[in-house]
Amino acid sequence: MSKFCYKCGAQLNDEDVFCNNCGTKQEENVYQAQPSRDYQNAQNYTGGSLVMSKSIGVCIILSIITCGIYGLYWLYCMAEDLNRISGKNDTSGGLVVLLSIITCGIYGWFWLYQAGDKINQGKMQRGVPADSSLGILYLVLGIFGFSIISYALIQNEINKFAVN
Repeated sequence: MSKFCYKCGAQLNDEDVFCNNCGTKQEENVYQAQPSRDYQNAQNYTGGSLVMSKSIGVCIILSIITCGIYGLYWLYCMAEDLNRISGKNDTSGGLVVLLSIITCGIYGWFWLYQAGDKINQGKMQRGVPADSSLGILYLVLGIFGFSIISYALIQNEINKFAVN
């Protein structure tokens, strides 16, 4: 299994403490993944992730039927999955939900922006081209009241990392 820089995606030796490419200090046993060899033709980027695919339609319907309660659980699951995908365990899913509730959704907008970065980190670790505008797209949708669409787009990206 290879080790990759969480910031720039450069391949590292197991004993490297700092990235040889960008100089960022690496944390122990966090950013290890196997890059996808045929990512250009593949529809998923598994590369060693431990996330499960979820049906986006079912998640949306359950969120609507439960007046958003399932949406909070969905947010929790996405935050935990993105932590696994990116190897960056900065904010747990429970904390994301709690801070989103306490700040009346403002932290949720910040998290939507961060979600784009975490998806890109996961892609870079697996040798997949990243799109730097994902976080901005999720944030703008959230600000205009379309967070559920952001959730669906994020879940779609998570599903590409999922083990089938």
